[in-house]
Amino acid sequence: MSTTGTPRERSYRYLDFLMAAYVTVLLCANVIGPTKLTTAFGMTFNAANLFFPISYLFNDILTEVYGFAKSRRVVWAGFVALFFAAFMSFVIVKLPSAEGFQNQAAVETIFGSTWRIVASSLLAYFIGEFANSFVLAKMKIWTKGKALWARLVTSTMAGEAVDTLVFYPLAFYGVWSNELLLAVMFSNYLLKVGWEVLATPMTYRIIGYLKKRESEDYFDYKTDFSPFKLD
Repeated sequence: MSTTGTPRERSYRYLDFLMAAYVTVLLCANVIGPTKLTTAFGMTFNAANLFFPISYLFNDILTEVYGFAKSRRVVWAGFVALFFAAFMSFVIVKLPSAEGFQNQAAVETIFGSTWRIVASSLLAYFIGEFANSFVLAKMKIWTKGKALWARLVTSTMAGEAVDTLVFYPLAFYGVWSNELLLAVMFSNYLLKVGWEVLATPMTYRIIGYLKKRESEDYFDYKTDFSPFKLD
């Protein structure tokens, strides 16, 4: 079982599946989720927030088992997928409608996000996911691999905080009132972190299973934590 920070290239049984699942969740949460607001437990929130935290769960698993460098590649895969989805949505909305097509307004409502929201979403995702992975990787070294629950919760709190503080002000400051902006930021942050905390027992089981099956438990002692490298 790998426990050092030395560079390694080897094949993994589940890494490709985890990457595919991560990108799928990310795309669905950002393309399907934002189309509806819902209310539960006295809070009104974007339906995407029920599923977007799963991407942080995958990030935790990838970083804890395979290390920051492998997680970094997956985050970049997600970023490229989101960028292409945004570009494709823009093109589809702008294409001229065929004669008799009567659903253009619906298409614009669902896929016609403004450049401001798209840019804010991409930036928040990029910074938030890397913050989550960085905190988890560093805490794993500091704790010598112990207190996994603390690493999972703390990294999620950090990543979701960065995501929330970047996205909402950039996307909606000046559009919403300051009171509404702060209320939405607070409620959505609590929802996402709470979701992750409830999922911690399941995350424990998945991480334990993968470490055993992959014979991997990576510590990032010598890792270059620059987000702009892919090796």
